Amino acid sequence: MKNLYFIINPQAKNGDCQKVWRKLERILLEQKIPYMAFFTEYRGHAKEIVRSIAGKTEGNPAAIIAVGGDGTMHEVINGAAPFHHVHVSFIPGGSGNDFSRGFNIPKNPSKALIALLHQLEQEDTAFVDIGKISIENNRELYFINNMGAGFDALISKEVNHSKIKGVLNRLSLGKFVYVYFLLKNLFTYKKTHIDLKVDGSDYSFPSAWFVTVSNQPYYGGGMKISPDASPFDGKLNITVVHNLSRIKLLLIFITVFWGGHTGFKEVSFLTGRNIQINSDSPLHVHADGEDIGLTPAIVTACQKKLPVVLNSSLNEREVSTSDF
Repeated sequence: MKNLYFIINPQAKNGDCQKVWRKLERILLEQKIPYMAFFTEYRGHAKEIVRSIAGKTEGNPAAIIAVGGDGTMHEVINGAAPFHHVHVSFIPGGSGNDFSRGFNIPKNPSKALIALLHQLEQEDTAFVDIGKISIENNRELYFINNMGAGFDALISKEVNHSKIKGVLNRLSLGKFVYVYFLLKNLFTYKKTHIDLKVDGSDYSFPSAWFVTVSNQPYYGGGMKISPDASPFDGKLNITVVHNLSRIKLLLIFITVFWGGHTGFKEVSFLTGRNIQINSDSPLHVHADGEDIGLTPAIVTACQKKLPVVLNSSLNEREVSTSDF
């Protein structure tokens, strides 16, 4: 791989990502690996950088590695999706890192880089599924982990705009920020009627908390919301939490970290490739934990859409590979 590009979010994990990058840079220099590095300066900048790199490489294979959190990876895949010659990867440097969990990438950034360099030597890549969302004035964007509408999207929005997240990150307690905002909103949030159309079939949930559409199992900093979701099966997994009390929601939330919520009758599961989400009142919508607007939303599975360098231990039998 001749063209190796790193996009670093220096603000990820309350600035700790800068320390992560310095360690990675030392490895690259020691191994005499040629590369270019770009640092994001504002929201949406990573997507712009990817588009610029894609244009300048003129169809020649380029590996773009996001160094940050899930928000950074979200921007990178939205920049890369239209370009088949752009191959993406990820080194965890944020507080959530659900992408690395779902794709079995090492938690340690240095180990993740070593695994990535090994994969680059093999000159192979995997084509993984991603989801496409159409929302508000036919605006389209992609997600690689999950998207959701309702209570969880509201929590994601508040988490991303809170100062408490930075405080907890400094104390190495970043995962608990979701717990804080769940408790903050639990007794004031108003449930609503959500209608789904999945591959032409209609489903109605009169008293719904939220709906999540998953491409891999994890979201919210380690919660196993959809244990059976896979980015290699060509479909999306839908989880709807509905018709339950506030106290029971709290109980179910606790079990999500190990997938225990799947045994509750108030948690419904569906799978599909084309999904329409409608609600009686507009609901917040997130994509990979990033606030993107309000319902209604149309979600489509894009099978084997994105070439990814899998610096992971995923079962190779699950992965379709092709040469760079």
